[in-house]
Amino acid sequence: MTNNDILKKLRVALMLRDDEIVEILSLVDFRISKAEIGAFCRKEGHPKYKECGDQVLRNFLNGLVLHLRGTKEEPKDPKEVLASPKKIANPERKKPRKGKFTGLGSVPYKNKKKS
Repeated sequence: MTNNDILKKLRVALMLRDDEIVEILSLVDFRISKAEIGAFCRKEGHPKYKECGDQVLRNFLNGLVLHLRGTKEEPKDPKEVLASPKKIANPERKKPRKGKFTGLGSVPYKNKKKS
């Protein structure tokens, strides 16, 4: 099992998005872009696939411990962290959905076969 497999399986099991993984890595002062996380999660034969190094996985696991358990000074309950609803990183980006507009009204479809 490769480091990429471990990262992908943890990502799916904990339902983490790329930006959340970046935040977890920032807890241990490790900077990485969302694009690199995406490259780690690609199939091995993909042209933009990148192998996940030991340092990246180690820092992710250490950040995950801090994310779930907290620090000695401020401990957290991992069950509460996992059960809490995910926060939206940038709430103003979410736009309300508009109704479906076809622009046709009640005009019959002309090319439809009549039975």
